[in-house]
Amino acid sequence: MNNNKTKKKIASFFAGVGGIDIAFSKAGFNVVWANEIDRLPIKTYRLNNKNEIVEKDIKKVNIKEIPKFDILIGGFPCQAFSVAGYRKGFDDERGTLFFDLLKVIKEKKPEIIFLENVKNLETHDKGKTFKIIKESLEKEGYYIKNKVLNACEYGNIPQNRERIYIVGFKNKKQAEKFEFPEKIKLTTTIYDFVDFNKKVDDKYYYTNKNCLFYDKLKEKVKKEGVIYQWRRVYVRENKSNLCPTLTANMGTGGHNVPLIYTKNGIRKLTPRECFNIMGFDENFKLPDDTANTSLYKQAGNSVIVPVIYRIAKKILKVIS
Repeated sequence: MNNNKTKKKIASFFAGVGGIDIAFSKAGFNVVWANEIDRLPIKTYRLNNKNEIVEKDIKKVNIKEIPKFDILIGGFPCQAFSVAGYRKGFDDERGTLFFDLLKVIKEKKPEIIFLENVKNLETHDKGKTFKIIKESLEKEGYYIKNKVLNACEYGNIPQNRERIYIVGFKNKKQAEKFEFPEKIKLTTTIYDFVDFNKKVDDKYYYTNKNCLFYDKLKEKVKKEGVIYQWRRVYVRENKSNLCPTLTANMGTGGHNVPLIYTKNGIRKLTPRECFNIMGFDENFKLPDDTANTSLYKQAGNSVIVPVIYRIAKKILKVIS
């Protein structure tokens, strides 16, 4: 492996807990700088990454102070385009953050850009939103390739999570050579990421004392090895042997809370298990002094690390 001085340098935006950064670092790149506005994900980021991370709104970042870098990476906020949100797109302030990212791209002119977002970005507003994003990047001289990949098909992770990945190259020949990874067989199961036998803290278990809809759970949640969801008024069993898409609100008691049946009772997944099913390895640290609601949100807002690692390796192949 090349040392850090010869590796391509990366600046990371909307870094969250650092899932994209970790994937690119493992693939052989050097993350030199990152930016995130939320202090709680930053705390998790700093536990797991040594590079500088600036806690600031991207609108207030002094672009001139960002150190020289070759590749820009980022999962710009997706709530504005998400099925789970209101799909307001550019009418939502979070949707317009793409244009703040574009300002950085215009000034720093990185060789390569890598962006991640929800699948719905592609079809939002009858395709107009994505057309604006693509044309804006092409105007800056980038050759764009994009594809929707599912975690269970491209990351060997048993989660049904589709995301759009956008890769842009300044170099036309590199763009022409670049291909997204091929599908791979899913060889893992829920059992590889969730311990159904382990007794966890009592706060994760549902009982008739702490849950108003416990009778409905007891009636439906009966199989081990299956992920269930409480969907506001009913229980949904996921019959595909996959975990449903983990969401940012899963720790708040809202819909989409992933539930399992164990010999110790019916319980929700722990934050650690949620990070496992996002593809973070056992060495990834979670801060002890952060509330579970925040950790669930951090996991749900993050990325599938193995999918991005495979894309990063493909990028490295065409530029080597």
